[in-house]
Amino acid sequence: MSSELLYGLVAFAFVSSATPGPNNMMLMVSGTNFGFRRTVPHMFGIGLGFAFMIFLVGIGLIQVFDMWPVSHTILKVVSVMYMLWLAWKIANAAPPEKSEIEGTPMTFFQAAAFQWVNPKAWTMALTAIAIYAPDRSAWAIFLVALVFGLVNFPSVSIWTVLGQELRRLLKSTASLRAFNWTMAALLVLSLYPVLLPS
Repeated sequence: MSSELLYGLVAFAFVSSATPGPNNMMLMVSGTNFGFRRTVPHMFGIGLGFAFMIFLVGIGLIQVFDMWPVSHTILKVVSVMYMLWLAWKIANAAPPEKSEIEGTPMTFFQAAAFQWVNPKAWTMALTAIAIYAPDRSAWAIFLVALVFGLVNFPSVSIWTVLGQELRRLLKSTASLRAFNWTMAALLVLSLYPVLLPS
């Protein structure tokens, strides 16, 4: 991979990782409800889980979509159903007094597994492989996965910090509930591109 292509990959990884999407909205909610420290496993789960997903998709799973286009539709339906359920969970998260006792942030493995039903993650993975590893060689795919793994953590940390700072403003149960419902609505709206005909 040329240095120009590598710089392009780093820029793509940063921009696609830092822009709004299901992962970042969930991190902001987690930062607000649980703080930065308790959200760290969630952040690492996203970064390493997505890098692992890129590698597996690149070395073989992408061929499933080539051979059976219906698998893409099945993935889309499962993803949308899961995201709607997740939005409901976010909207009904525990209020501040209870979140310390009853609520728990997403774990490392839950966040890693979430990448497989995250429509934005699939779009990012397929685009990155198509543009930056068009020959689908194991080395090129590994490099794409590595770059995303390195760039992702600082990119998504921004959203957790933003959520933690919002926590200072959301002192009452009503304000936190309004925030959670707003984030749930934005999560549902993030599905709009997925629902467009391909």
